[in-house]
Amino acid sequence: MNNTPTLVNCELFVRSFGSPSPLTMDYKVDLYLRQQWVDQRLKHKDIKRPMDLNDPNLVYFPNAKEADFQFVTVPNVLVRIHPDGKILYMLRLKVTFSCMMDLSKFPLDRQICTMEVASFSKTGKNSSWSGRKKTQSLRATLGMTQFDMVDIVASKCHESFQIGNYSCLVAEFHLARLLGFHLVQSYLPTILMVVISWVAFWMDVNAVPGRVTLGITTLLTVSSKATSEY
Repeated sequence: MNNTPTLVNCELFVRSFGSPSPLTMDYKVDLYLRQQWVDQRLKHKDIKRPMDLNDPNLVYFPNAKEADFQFVTVPNVLVRIHPDGKILYMLRLKVTFSCMMDLSKFPLDRQICTMEVASFSKTGKNSSWSGRKKTQSLRATLGMTQFDMVDIVASKCHESFQIGNYSCLVAEFHLARLLGFHLVQSYLPTILMVVISWVAFWMDVNAVPGRVTLGITTLLTVSSKATSEY
């Protein structure tokens, strides 16, 4: 055996992308994780077709808050060994990723949410990661109510720990907030409530209870909408 690191090709197919939450600073995705590498030790002349094996547990997500494995209708995992020693590892997950957002320009803000994939036990001396991206097809299929997917940038990265250096991959999702959503959900209802409050100016000057009730009701409605919007 030589000392060349094992090249692991990693692909992420995102089935759904949830709108990032400004309260919890995270977002949820439903994705397929696919890894492929070559192990010369598994190459055998008697193997004529791919063989399916069990889960090798090689990867983790550094910026994930929680994850659920898909069991419908059976565990969604596949490990396949090809006759030339190539290994294909694929599974389906539902993951909540951390996304720290800058809301200083809300609702005209732009956010960058990352998705990180790294080796759990193999250092850079043992494995090297690479990835293929298909940003055009991803942007065409992903849709959100509050954000527009502007760009997807995939790159390699490295993490250093006391026990060694690890190879990793990171995908950056560049998001632009849709102003139309907030026009319908926030601006227009607020403007209508303020206009309705002007009815108090046309009420009789002696109708104090009615004018006070109308003003307080409008104020409470605006406050309630602002606190329950998210």
